[in-house]
Amino acid sequence: MAAHVPGFRGPITVEKFATGQSNPTFKLTAPSGVYVLRRKPPGQLLKSAHAVDREFRVQRALAATDVPVARMYALCDDDSVIGSMFYVMDHVQGRTFVDPRLPDVASMDRSAIFDDMNRVLAAIHSVDLEATGLGDYGPQGNYYQRQIDRWTKQYRASETEPVADMDALIDWLQNNVPADDGKVTLVHGDYRIDNLLFAPDNPTCIAVLDWELSTLGHPFADLAAVIMQWSLPPGDTGRGLAGVDRKALGIPEDQAFIDAYCARMGLPGIDSFGFYLAFCFFRMAAILQGVKRRALDGNASNPERALELGAFVPAFAEGGLAAAKTA
Repeated sequence: MAAHVPGFRGPITVEKFATGQSNPTFKLTAPSGVYVLRRKPPGQLLKSAHAVDREFRVQRALAATDVPVARMYALCDDDSVIGSMFYVMDHVQGRTFVDPRLPDVASMDRSAIFDDMNRVLAAIHSVDLEATGLGDYGPQGNYYQRQIDRWTKQYRASETEPVADMDALIDWLQNNVPADDGKVTLVHGDYRIDNLLFAPDNPTCIAVLDWELSTLGHPFADLAAVIMQWSLPPGDTGRGLAGVDRKALGIPEDQAFIDAYCARMGLPGIDSFGFYLAFCFFRMAAILQGVKRRALDGNASNPERALELGAFVPAFAEGGLAAAKTA
């Protein structure tokens, strides 16, 4: 820290955040300030997973853009320091909202928070890839086919028991990939309200977190991920908006959020949105299967929570098949 973080003065006290299933995350408190450390988990890992070096790169590249990110300090790829690769960033003091119903927020502020969430998503998809040095951040073209192939491989590598709906969803996606429309943007890969930090006293998003799944890809995947999350049951586990009276709470309906995004991006609308939604359910199912596998192998950051999340793989597969029927 002294060698790589400007102005650092020790000693450090370390506190592990309860969140961060994939990459364990720690709060570092020192006389010189508060920092955050993100590391790869220990143990045997799936190839290409837990890419903290990519997280570090993309957030550093976005520092001068309209996308709010924390300040990046240093990346350490020397496993001998703490046992795995890690990076250190600034600790951003803001509000986190795990429950998208925003129960402790006034109705007027809810609407503004969701509108800023929409604004930031459009900002991510409007990043100038060449100006930020992210032109080679991922392969260009055939995003959905590549992602389906990648996550199918990851899912098979971490599979613990047969899930018929997941097999059917994989087959449907393989047979219904839309023609490549040429759209290539930065994509976050896990865009949802609990991966955003908002200002303590206003509805402005001040940092986007958890960039592990970011790459160059198709922007509708991020948008569909938001809608997928909202289709889940409300509460600590689902963190969704299913059955919620959104109008009463000042929360936009799915189509209103999509329309606002399209207006910001200059789009007339989105055809066959059900495919993008089915894809997001599939990818999340594959991610949760990996979380379950790590729990069973003893590598999970929070084993009990990991097993709880892993139990939802069949439900996500079922949701994906339901979305496919609307495509």
